Amino acid sequence: MPRNRWLMLGLCGASALAVQTGFAIAQETLKIGVPTALTGTYAGLGAEAVRAVEFAAAEANAKGGVSGRKVEIKILDTEAKPDVARRQAEKLALEGYKILTGTIASGEGLAMAPMLERWDALYVSTINKSDKLTGDSCVPRMFRVNKQDAQDAAVVKPWLGSRKEMKWAVLAADIAWGRDSGRSFVEAAKAHNKQIVAEIYSPFGSNDYAPFIQQIRSSGAEGLWVALAGRDAINFANQAKEFGLLDKVFVASVSFVTDNNVKTLGAVSKGIWGIINYSSLLDTPQNKAFVEAWKKKYNGDEPTNFEGETYLGMQVIFQSVERSKSAKPLDIAKAMRGGTFDTILGKLTIRAEDHQMAGPNYFGYIGEHGGKLRPIITTSIPTEQATPPPSGTCKMAAF
Repeated sequence: MPRNRWLMLGLCGASALAVQTGFAIAQETLKIGVPTALTGTYAGLGAEAVRAVEFAAAEANAKGGVSGRKVEIKILDTEAKPDVARRQAEKLALEGYKILTGTIASGEGLAMAPMLERWDALYVSTINKSDKLTGDSCVPRMFRVNKQDAQDAAVVKPWLGSRKEMKWAVLAADIAWGRDSGRSFVEAAKAHNKQIVAEIYSPFGSNDYAPFIQQIRSSGAEGLWVALAGRDAINFANQAKEFGLLDKVFVASVSFVTDNNVKTLGAVSKGIWGIINYSSLLDTPQNKAFVEAWKKKYNGDEPTNFEGETYLGMQVIFQSVERSKSAKPLDIAKAMRGGTFDTILGKLTIRAEDHQMAGPNYFGYIGEHGGKLRPIITTSIPTEQATPPPSGTCKMAAF
């Protein structure tokens, strides 16, 4: 056969291989695992995380995927229990869903963190708040895009100094996040010479708050800091109203002033103050576009705080896949570390030192807006004030 004939066949073969390779890349699936609470105390929060992941995946797939990769998700129930979260996350990773997100309780994230390298997985926190995740328990394959307790404390401290109440009580869930939040509030109170007259940590999943309510009333507290979420927050608020506590004590909170709690509690929640990490009312072009698309998808419903934060996490994951040109967890992690991302809150950066995203934070109260009760932002704190520097406790190994 003439030499040029062989050359032509070789070029054709190379072209065919290139086409096949390109097709394979285009068809490669980006698999995202969602180990989250579908039952139990945090089931409502888990449902919000799932809805945000599903929305982001559908949105990306409608545009042809992420760098040509179809997004596929799988969801497993963790019951918000650390040991269950670890098992379910491992199952997801072994099935190829190695990009993990949407987990609710900080204890779950802390249980998953040491296993990520063994699983060849990546975890992006969108709800976990404990400082430990980006502090002394940090690992190279774990990132956080939501606000940690230290960022919330940076908002609470100046606000607390403006309050007239001198005697404060703390009621928090006896889990990693609740302990962190309680500790941060106590430190802020002492900085303003406030007196802590009761510091109570209730069992996770409590149904009866009567003993704790009585303890708060007997303490002489003028103000109450609450760090409860999900069904815990709802149970406490209803019982506190029934026993008249909400009429006698000024209440402020974190993860209590949330859209879903307001919908469930109605008038019981009116007038409660607290930290607002995300709101559909935030006036950025990106957020406005997101909210409009969300409302169109979900019959006029607006995204809740946890839905907004989890969607932001998906934005970061997708952009990291695009930058790394890979669906491999380690490649994505390298693109994520120290990266700046276009988000619904504007351009935000994930610090290389501890993998915490720096960003603005907000404070406000539950009041009427547009004919319905909802969290209303009264104070916006810019990134440089809302994000304390790394604590120095994160001693992260290199990739």
